[in-house]
Amino acid sequence: MSASMHTIRPIVPRRQRGWALLLALLGAVPAVADDASPLGGTFEVASASAVNHRGVWELSARVRYPPSERIQSALQDGVTLSFDLEVVVTRHRRLWFDADVVSVDLRRDLSYHVVSDRYVVRSSDGRDLETFPTIEAALEQLGTVDDWPIVVDSQLGGDGPWQVSVRAGVRRGRMPDALRALVFWSDAWHRTSDWYRWTLPR
Repeated sequence: MSASMHTIRPIVPRRQRGWALLLALLGAVPAVADDASPLGGTFEVASASAVNHRGVWELSARVRYPPSERIQSALQDGVTLSFDLEVVVTRHRRLWFDADVVSVDLRRDLSYHVVSDRYVVRSSDGRDLETFPTIEAALEQLGTVDDWPIVVDSQLGGDGPWQVSVRAGVRRGRMPDALRALVFWSDAWHRTSDWYRWTLPR
Protein backbone atom coordinates (compact mmCIF):
# COMPACT_ATOMS: atom_id res chain seq x y z
CA MET A 1 0.00 0.00 0.00
CA SER A 2 1.45 3.38 -1.01
CA ALA A 3 1.97 5.98 1.70
CA SER A 4 0.00 9.22 1.47
CA MET A 5 1.94 12.42 0.92
CA HIS A 6 0.59 13.60 4.29
CA THR A 7 1.63 10.51 6.23
CA ILE A 8 4.47 11.27 8.63
CA ARG A 9 6.86 8.37 9.01
CA PRO A 10 10.53 7.74 8.32
CA ILE A 11 11.29 6.75 4.76
CA VAL A 12 14.09 4.23 4.33
CA PRO A 13 15.88 4.58 0.98
CA ARG A 14 15.68 1.50 -1.24
CA ARG A 15 19.44 0.91 -1.04
CA GLN A 16 19.36 1.02 2.78
CA ARG A 17 16.48 -1.46 2.80
CA GLY A 18 18.56 -3.78 0.68
CA TRP A 19 21.56 -3.37 2.98
CA ALA A 20 19.40 -4.21 5.99
CA LEU A 21 18.36 -7.43 4.28
CA LEU A 22 21.94 -8.21 3.33
CA LEU A 23 23.15 -7.58 6.88
CA ALA A 24 20.61 -10.12 8.09
CA LEU A 25 21.87 -12.63 5.55
CA LEU A 26 25.48 -12.15 6.56
CA GLY A 27 24.82 -12.66 10.24
CA ALA A 28 25.16 -9.08 11.52
CA VAL A 29 21.55 -9.31 12.80
CA PRO A 30 19.53 -12.41 13.79
CA ALA A 31 20.20 -15.12 11.23
CA VAL A 32 17.67 -16.52 8.81
CA ALA A 33 16.82 -20.20 8.78
CA ASP A 34 19.38 -22.56 7.25
CA ASP A 35 16.98 -23.65 4.54
CA ALA A 36 16.65 -19.99 3.46
CA SER A 37 20.28 -19.66 2.37
CA PRO A 38 20.79 -17.06 -0.38
CA LEU A 39 22.47 -19.79 -2.45
CA GLY A 40 19.86 -22.45 -1.79
CA GLY A 41 17.97 -24.43 -4.37
CA THR A 42 19.18 -26.80 -7.07
CA PHE A 43 22.83 -26.06 -7.77
CA GLU A 44 24.61 -28.65 -9.88
CA VAL A 45 26.65 -29.46 -12.95
CA ALA A 46 23.80 -30.85 -15.03
CA SER A 47 25.97 -32.11 -17.89
CA ALA A 48 29.54 -31.98 -19.16
CA SER A 49 31.52 -33.50 -22.02
CA ALA A 50 34.78 -33.00 -23.89
CA VAL A 51 35.65 -33.46 -27.57
CA ASN A 52 39.02 -33.51 -29.30
CA HIS A 53 39.49 -30.74 -31.83
CA ARG A 54 42.86 -30.95 -33.61
CA GLY A 55 44.63 -32.28 -30.55
CA VAL A 56 42.93 -29.96 -28.06
CA TRP A 57 40.24 -31.28 -25.73
CA GLU A 58 37.41 -28.75 -25.44
CA LEU A 59 34.86 -28.82 -22.65
CA SER A 60 31.16 -28.02 -22.87
CA ALA A 61 29.11 -27.93 -19.68
CA ARG A 62 25.76 -26.82 -18.30
CA VAL A 63 25.48 -25.65 -14.70
CA ARG A 64 22.24 -24.89 -12.87
CA TYR A 65 22.57 -21.78 -10.69
CA PRO A 66 19.42 -21.09 -8.63
CA PRO A 67 18.16 -17.48 -8.74
CA SER A 68 16.79 -15.90 -5.58
CA GLU A 69 15.54 -12.53 -4.38
CA ARG A 70 18.41 -12.36 -1.88
CA ILE A 71 21.04 -12.75 -4.59
CA GLN A 72 19.26 -10.09 -6.61
CA SER A 73 19.10 -7.70 -3.62
CA ALA A 74 22.78 -8.23 -2.80
CA LEU A 75 23.79 -7.50 -6.39
CA GLN A 76 21.65 -4.37 -6.49
CA ASP A 77 23.39 -3.15 -3.33
CA GLY A 78 26.80 -3.37 -4.96
CA VAL A 79 27.99 -6.86 -4.04
CA THR A 80 29.81 -8.82 -6.74
CA LEU A 81 29.47 -12.61 -6.92
CA SER A 82 32.19 -14.82 -8.42
CA PHE A 83 31.29 -17.97 -10.34
CA ASP A 84 34.02 -20.60 -10.76
CA LEU A 85 34.20 -23.74 -12.86
CA GLU A 86 36.99 -26.07 -11.77
CA VAL A 87 38.23 -28.85 -14.05
CA VAL A 88 40.71 -31.55 -13.05
CA VAL A 89 42.05 -34.20 -15.43
CA THR A 90 43.62 -37.24 -13.72
CA ARG A 91 45.29 -40.42 -14.95
CA HIS A 92 44.25 -43.62 -13.23
CA ARG A 93 47.11 -45.78 -11.90
CA ARG A 94 46.40 -49.31 -10.68
CA LEU A 95 49.07 -49.61 -8.01
CA TRP A 96 49.34 -46.01 -6.87
CA PHE A 97 47.33 -42.85 -6.36
CA ASP A 98 45.77 -41.26 -9.43
CA ALA A 99 48.00 -38.58 -10.97
CA ASP A 100 46.71 -35.09 -11.69
CA VAL A 101 47.48 -34.23 -15.29
CA VAL A 102 46.04 -30.73 -15.40
CA SER A 103 43.86 -28.44 -13.29
CA VAL A 104 42.21 -25.34 -14.77
CA ASP A 105 39.66 -22.82 -13.54
CA LEU A 106 37.20 -20.60 -15.35
CA ARG A 107 36.12 -17.61 -13.29
CA ARG A 108 33.49 -15.02 -14.13
CA ASP A 109 32.02 -12.23 -12.03
CA LEU A 110 28.41 -11.08 -11.83
CA SER A 111 27.46 -7.55 -10.80
CA TYR A 112 24.63 -5.08 -11.25
CA HIS A 113 24.83 -1.74 -13.11
CA VAL A 114 22.45 0.75 -11.51
CA VAL A 115 22.24 3.30 -14.36
CA SER A 116 21.44 0.79 -17.09
CA ASP A 117 19.45 -1.50 -14.77
CA ARG A 118 21.24 -4.54 -16.19
CA TYR A 119 23.24 -7.45 -14.81
CA VAL A 120 26.85 -7.57 -15.95
CA VAL A 121 28.87 -10.74 -16.54
CA ARG A 122 32.60 -10.33 -17.07
CA SER A 123 35.67 -12.54 -17.13
CA SER A 124 38.11 -12.41 -14.22
CA ASP A 125 40.52 -10.27 -16.26
CA GLY A 126 37.70 -7.78 -16.93
CA ARG A 127 38.02 -7.95 -20.73
CA ASP A 128 34.98 -9.98 -21.81
CA LEU A 129 31.70 -8.33 -20.83
CA GLU A 130 28.03 -9.07 -21.45
CA THR A 131 24.90 -7.49 -19.99
CA PHE A 132 21.48 -8.98 -19.34
CA PRO A 133 18.07 -7.53 -18.42
CA THR A 134 17.25 -10.14 -15.76
CA ILE A 135 19.09 -12.16 -13.12
CA GLU A 136 17.70 -15.35 -14.68
CA ALA A 137 19.25 -14.55 -18.07
CA ALA A 138 22.61 -13.73 -16.46
CA LEU A 139 22.67 -16.97 -14.46
CA GLU A 140 21.76 -18.99 -17.56
CA GLN A 141 24.71 -17.47 -19.40
CA LEU A 142 27.02 -18.14 -16.45
CA GLY A 143 25.89 -21.75 -16.51
CA THR A 144 26.71 -22.18 -20.19
CA VAL A 145 30.26 -23.16 -21.18
CA ASP A 146 31.05 -24.16 -24.76
CA ASP A 147 34.29 -25.25 -26.43
CA TRP A 148 36.59 -24.30 -23.54
CA PRO A 149 40.11 -25.76 -24.05
CA ILE A 150 41.17 -27.76 -20.98
CA VAL A 151 44.01 -30.08 -22.04
CA VAL A 152 46.07 -31.00 -25.12
CA ASP A 153 47.03 -34.46 -26.31
CA SER A 154 50.69 -33.94 -25.45
CA GLN A 155 49.73 -33.65 -21.76
CA LEU A 156 48.02 -37.03 -21.75
CA GLY A 157 51.11 -39.17 -21.43
CA GLY A 158 51.11 -42.76 -20.23
CA ASP A 159 48.53 -45.47 -20.71
CA GLY A 160 45.51 -43.85 -19.09
CA PRO A 161 42.59 -44.00 -18.65
CA TRP A 162 42.01 -40.32 -17.94
CA GLN A 163 39.16 -39.02 -15.84
CA VAL A 164 37.68 -35.53 -16.11
CA SER A 165 36.11 -33.98 -12.99
CA VAL A 166 34.09 -30.77 -13.13
CA ARG A 167 32.80 -28.75 -10.17
CA ALA A 168 31.07 -25.36 -10.00
CA GLY A 169 31.36 -22.82 -7.21
CA VAL A 170 29.82 -19.51 -6.15
CA ARG A 171 31.33 -17.09 -3.66
CA ARG A 172 31.00 -13.51 -2.61
CA GLY A 173 33.43 -11.18 -4.31
CA ARG A 174 33.76 -7.42 -3.99
CA MET A 175 31.41 -5.43 -1.81
CA PRO A 176 30.97 -1.72 -1.02
CA ASP A 177 33.37 -0.28 1.57
CA ALA A 178 30.51 0.92 3.78
CA LEU A 179 29.05 -2.58 3.89
CA ARG A 180 32.40 -4.35 4.29
CA ALA A 181 33.05 -2.39 7.48
CA LEU A 182 29.84 -3.69 9.05
CA VAL A 183 29.88 -7.41 8.33
CA PHE A 184 32.13 -10.42 8.57
CA TRP A 185 32.62 -13.26 6.12
CA SER A 186 29.69 -15.66 5.95
CA ASP A 187 29.80 -19.26 4.72
CA ALA A 188 26.26 -18.76 3.44
CA TRP A 189 27.77 -16.91 0.47
CA HIS A 190 30.12 -19.71 -0.54
CA ARG A 191 28.91 -22.93 -2.12
CA THR A 192 30.28 -25.65 -4.40
CA SER A 193 28.49 -28.32 -6.37
CA ASP A 194 29.22 -32.03 -6.33
CA TRP A 195 31.86 -33.30 -8.75
CA TYR A 196 30.66 -34.39 -12.20
CA ARG A 197 33.01 -37.11 -13.51
CA TRP A 198 33.50 -39.20 -16.63
CA THR A 199 36.27 -41.05 -18.44
CA LEU A 200 37.84 -39.29 -21.38
CA PRO A 201 37.31 -41.30 -24.59
CA ARG A 202 40.53 -42.29 -26.37
